Amino acid sequence: MTSFTDLGLAADLCRAVDAEGYVTPTPIQAGAIPALLLGRDLLGIAQTGTGKTAAFALPVLQRLSQENRRAMPRSPRALILTPTRELALQIAECFQTYGRQLNLRHAVIFGGVGQGPQVTLLARGVDVLVATPGRLLDLMQQGHLRLSDVSVFILDEADRMLDMGFVRDVRKIVAAVPAKRQTMLFSATMPQEVTALANSLMSDPVRVEVTPPATTVERIEQRVMFVTRDDKRHLLANLLKAEGVGRAIVFTRTKHGANRVAEQLCKMGVPADAIHGNKSQNARQRALGDFRSGVLRTLVATDIAARGIDVDGITHVINFDLPVEPEAYVHRIGRTARAGAAGQALSFCDHDEVPYLQAIEKTIRRAVPVDHDHAWHAHGVAGRHAANQAAGRGSVRRSDRPSSSPSRSNNRNSSRSHSSSRVSEAGART
Repeated sequence: MTSFTDLGLAADLCRAVDAEGYVTPTPIQAGAIPALLLGRDLLGIAQTGTGKTAAFALPVLQRLSQENRRAMPRSPRALILTPTRELALQIAECFQTYGRQLNLRHAVIFGGVGQGPQVTLLARGVDVLVATPGRLLDLMQQGHLRLSDVSVFILDEADRMLDMGFVRDVRKIVAAVPAKRQTMLFSATMPQEVTALANSLMSDPVRVEVTPPATTVERIEQRVMFVTRDDKRHLLANLLKAEGVGRAIVFTRTKHGANRVAEQLCKMGVPADAIHGNKSQNARQRALGDFRSGVLRTLVATDIAARGIDVDGITHVINFDLPVEPEAYVHRIGRTARAGAAGQALSFCDHDEVPYLQAIEKTIRRAVPVDHDHAWHAHGVAGRHAANQAAGRGSVRRSDRPSSSPSRSNNRNSSRSHSSSRVSEAGART
């Protein structure tokens, strides 16, 4: 069994990891840490919840502590660029946790709040800087920050960064970082745009891939519920009021849709709030805080807003709208069934979404069991999907036995997907 000591980590870091109760490295940690300790560039393909933050935080802390020098004012030594405030705070907390026995300073900067305290921290000198692109560029342009001393550059959630329109900001920041550096790029998916960005940033990177997009989490019970668009809100409210639904994330395709669904749920007696990119910093933090504390049991989110949320105890993921990109389905349902717990992923499918469902089933290489046993079952939508399957437009096998809805006490026909995590390491260019 591989331990953190076996990976080559220093004693102080191993003690910090042990204090958090971690014994065995996750696949992304086992694959990434040894290469990063050797100074290699790295391309990590892994989604949230795989332990990727520690996979880069631990080697960075070890490198900086071994260099035995202090950061100059306004000149960080390591820069971690991340798309959202929430994720930046989570990463900064990770560095604080694992680096508490080291004599290193860290800071986190993001927009939506006053810059005064952030400027003060930078002026004192920080070893590790975690930042979002917009505020980072603002402080650079005002002369509060220089990147000429950065020896380690990390781009986290690169696909999400591009989805949010940050590619130009990222390239401006990279241009200010020394060419001689160690670079890491982490992404849950690898569309062409991310591949091109990785090729432009890194030299001969090690590639570590964990939980490929085609795999799903074994402990998640997946079901699809055919319903008309007009009936979706009634079905959703009924599900969320059912016994056994503890904490749920509801996914919509658009920001407007998230707001509308949250408002409808509140009117129907289900307290809920929405989180998306147009929300103010205070509103997002308040919604997340209420969700984590249990004041709210339901959070309505878009894909981009939810990617950085790591909340324990989510019992249900409900796809109010099926995603256009089938890989997003895997990322969505991965929000539940964490830390050894079970979870349910329920997907609504209306007439226009049948092609999206077929793409999802092709991607995960299995049929999603159908729940016929709910009050708003749409026979016409189910018939369209069945006809397409019969016509050969689907290539997965389906069981037509109905599975139970969460409003019932039994869980017959529970479907478990067969998942596997793999690590592939290659020294070739991406």
